[in-house]
Amino acid sequence: MPKEVMGYLDYPIPEQSKSYLPSQDILNFLESYADDFKVKEHTKFYHIVLLVEPKGKLWTVKVKDLKNNRVEEYEFDSVMVCNGHYSTPFIPKIQGQDSFQGKQIHSHDYRIPETFENQRVAVIGAGPSGMDIALEVSKLAKTVILSHHMTVEIKTQFPENVSQKPEVVSMTGKEVVFRDGSSEEVDYIFYCTGYKYSFPFLSEACGVTTEDNHVRPLYKHLIHTRFPTLCFVGLPFYVCAFSLCDLQSRFFLRILDGSLKLPSTEEMDADADEEIERRRKCGLGRRQAHMMGPLQGDYYDDLAKTAGIQGIPPVMTKLHNESSQRFLDDLVNYRNDVYRILDSENFVQVK
Repeated sequence: MPKEVMGYLDYPIPEQSKSYLPSQDILNFLESYADDFKVKEHTKFYHIVLLVEPKGKLWTVKVKDLKNNRVEEYEFDSVMVCNGHYSTPFIPKIQGQDSFQGKQIHSHDYRIPETFENQRVAVIGAGPSGMDIALEVSKLAKTVILSHHMTVEIKTQFPENVSQKPEVVSMTGKEVVFRDGSSEEVDYIFYCTGYKYSFPFLSEACGVTTEDNHVRPLYKHLIHTRFPTLCFVGLPFYVCAFSLCDLQSRFFLRILDGSLKLPSTEEMDADADEEIERRRKCGLGRRQAHMMGPLQGDYYDDLAKTAGIQGIPPVMTKLHNESSQRFLDDLVNYRNDVYRILDSENFVQVK
């Protein structure tokens, strides 16, 4: 994403000539944020959360101190779950994959393209990681097949050794069979199929389910409808991530300080069900329950209006969606684009 949509409203990424920054620059930005707001002073490092469990109106939290190898127990008034959702790989079940005679890897474990030199590679999934990896691996691989079910046309001009195919439906030996009936032999299956929402530290008493990556029961993708002092920050994807997490955190704080009175459990559940139905009518399945993309602006506005807090300027959504389309249209060159935000509604591409 361009840096213009990656900062915080009150702490933007410093101005510079490029829009697309290397990961080290983003890490430096986050380190500066943590230093300026003294985040590290209030953080316990080298502790892993073992259990989060409701106890009356409080929460019991057990953690392991990794340095001293001891378990500690605390009680809190509220809990914010902010463990992200890019650590537990999701690999779809495909007929014959257990006996596939080539190698299989998930994008989570990808490091260098040299591994695939002169190999025949099938990349499953055309999200951001799938597109990026297909292009990068193609520089050394013999052939690359990008297998996906996208209905939006991918206009990117890939190298000649990259072809596109529909979903893989089965595997036999080293042969993969696609939904259109065609088949190809490959040496590697590369799963760029995303991740699972995972909360192994939540007790069963929390009543949280993640069936098909739909985290429930949540009000506005955020608040547990039965335990409203438990929230999940950062579940939505295809969003302006830093600003989203900031907005969700401010929403939750309004609940904690009593400024925002929540509807009843039944009303919150009904609100969530109504949104899922709206998404279904837009063609989104359960696995897209927390996907935003073009819908993100409405979500930001809803949170801000409901809690009476500052929202995210519309220009952020517009630029995020524009840059996402550019990614699909010109994967090779989109990182050379340079943007400038003019005001809360408008931006220009200056290069």
